[in-house]
Amino acid sequence: MAKGDDLLDRLIRFGVGVVGFAGTQPKTTAARHMTDQLVRSATACAPSYAEARSGGSLRDFVHKLGIVRKELNESYVWLRRLDQAGIGNKERLAALLKECDELCRIISASKKTAEGRLSHDRVGQGEL
Repeated sequence: MAKGDDLLDRLIRFGVGVVGFAGTQPKTTAARHMTDQLVRSATACAPSYAEARSGGSLRDFVHKLGIVRKELNESYVWLRRLDQAGIGNKERLAALLKECDELCRIISASKKTAEGRLSHDRVGQGEL
């Protein structure tokens, strides 16, 4: 198993979990709007992460991890809105919020590490 495969699997499972959750929501205008937005952001995370891992430059990797983090942050906000609006099963929302938060922390730490390597490489090349 390649480095990062576990994280990719978690991002995929998170997106699938959100899709499953969205399918159980009421068909009201508000619920539909929020779940549609949530599905868009949550299902974008895994493909964006896979793209980050695709072998581009370190600078490109850092940039694309930033995109993954933005999608996770957006997902977290939509999950919180649904929770505060009383839309959806509280336990399922809590589990999705927890997973989203953990994934965001992992991606943020990975991005910070990669940014450190990028800075180190620049210093070593006399760019800073």
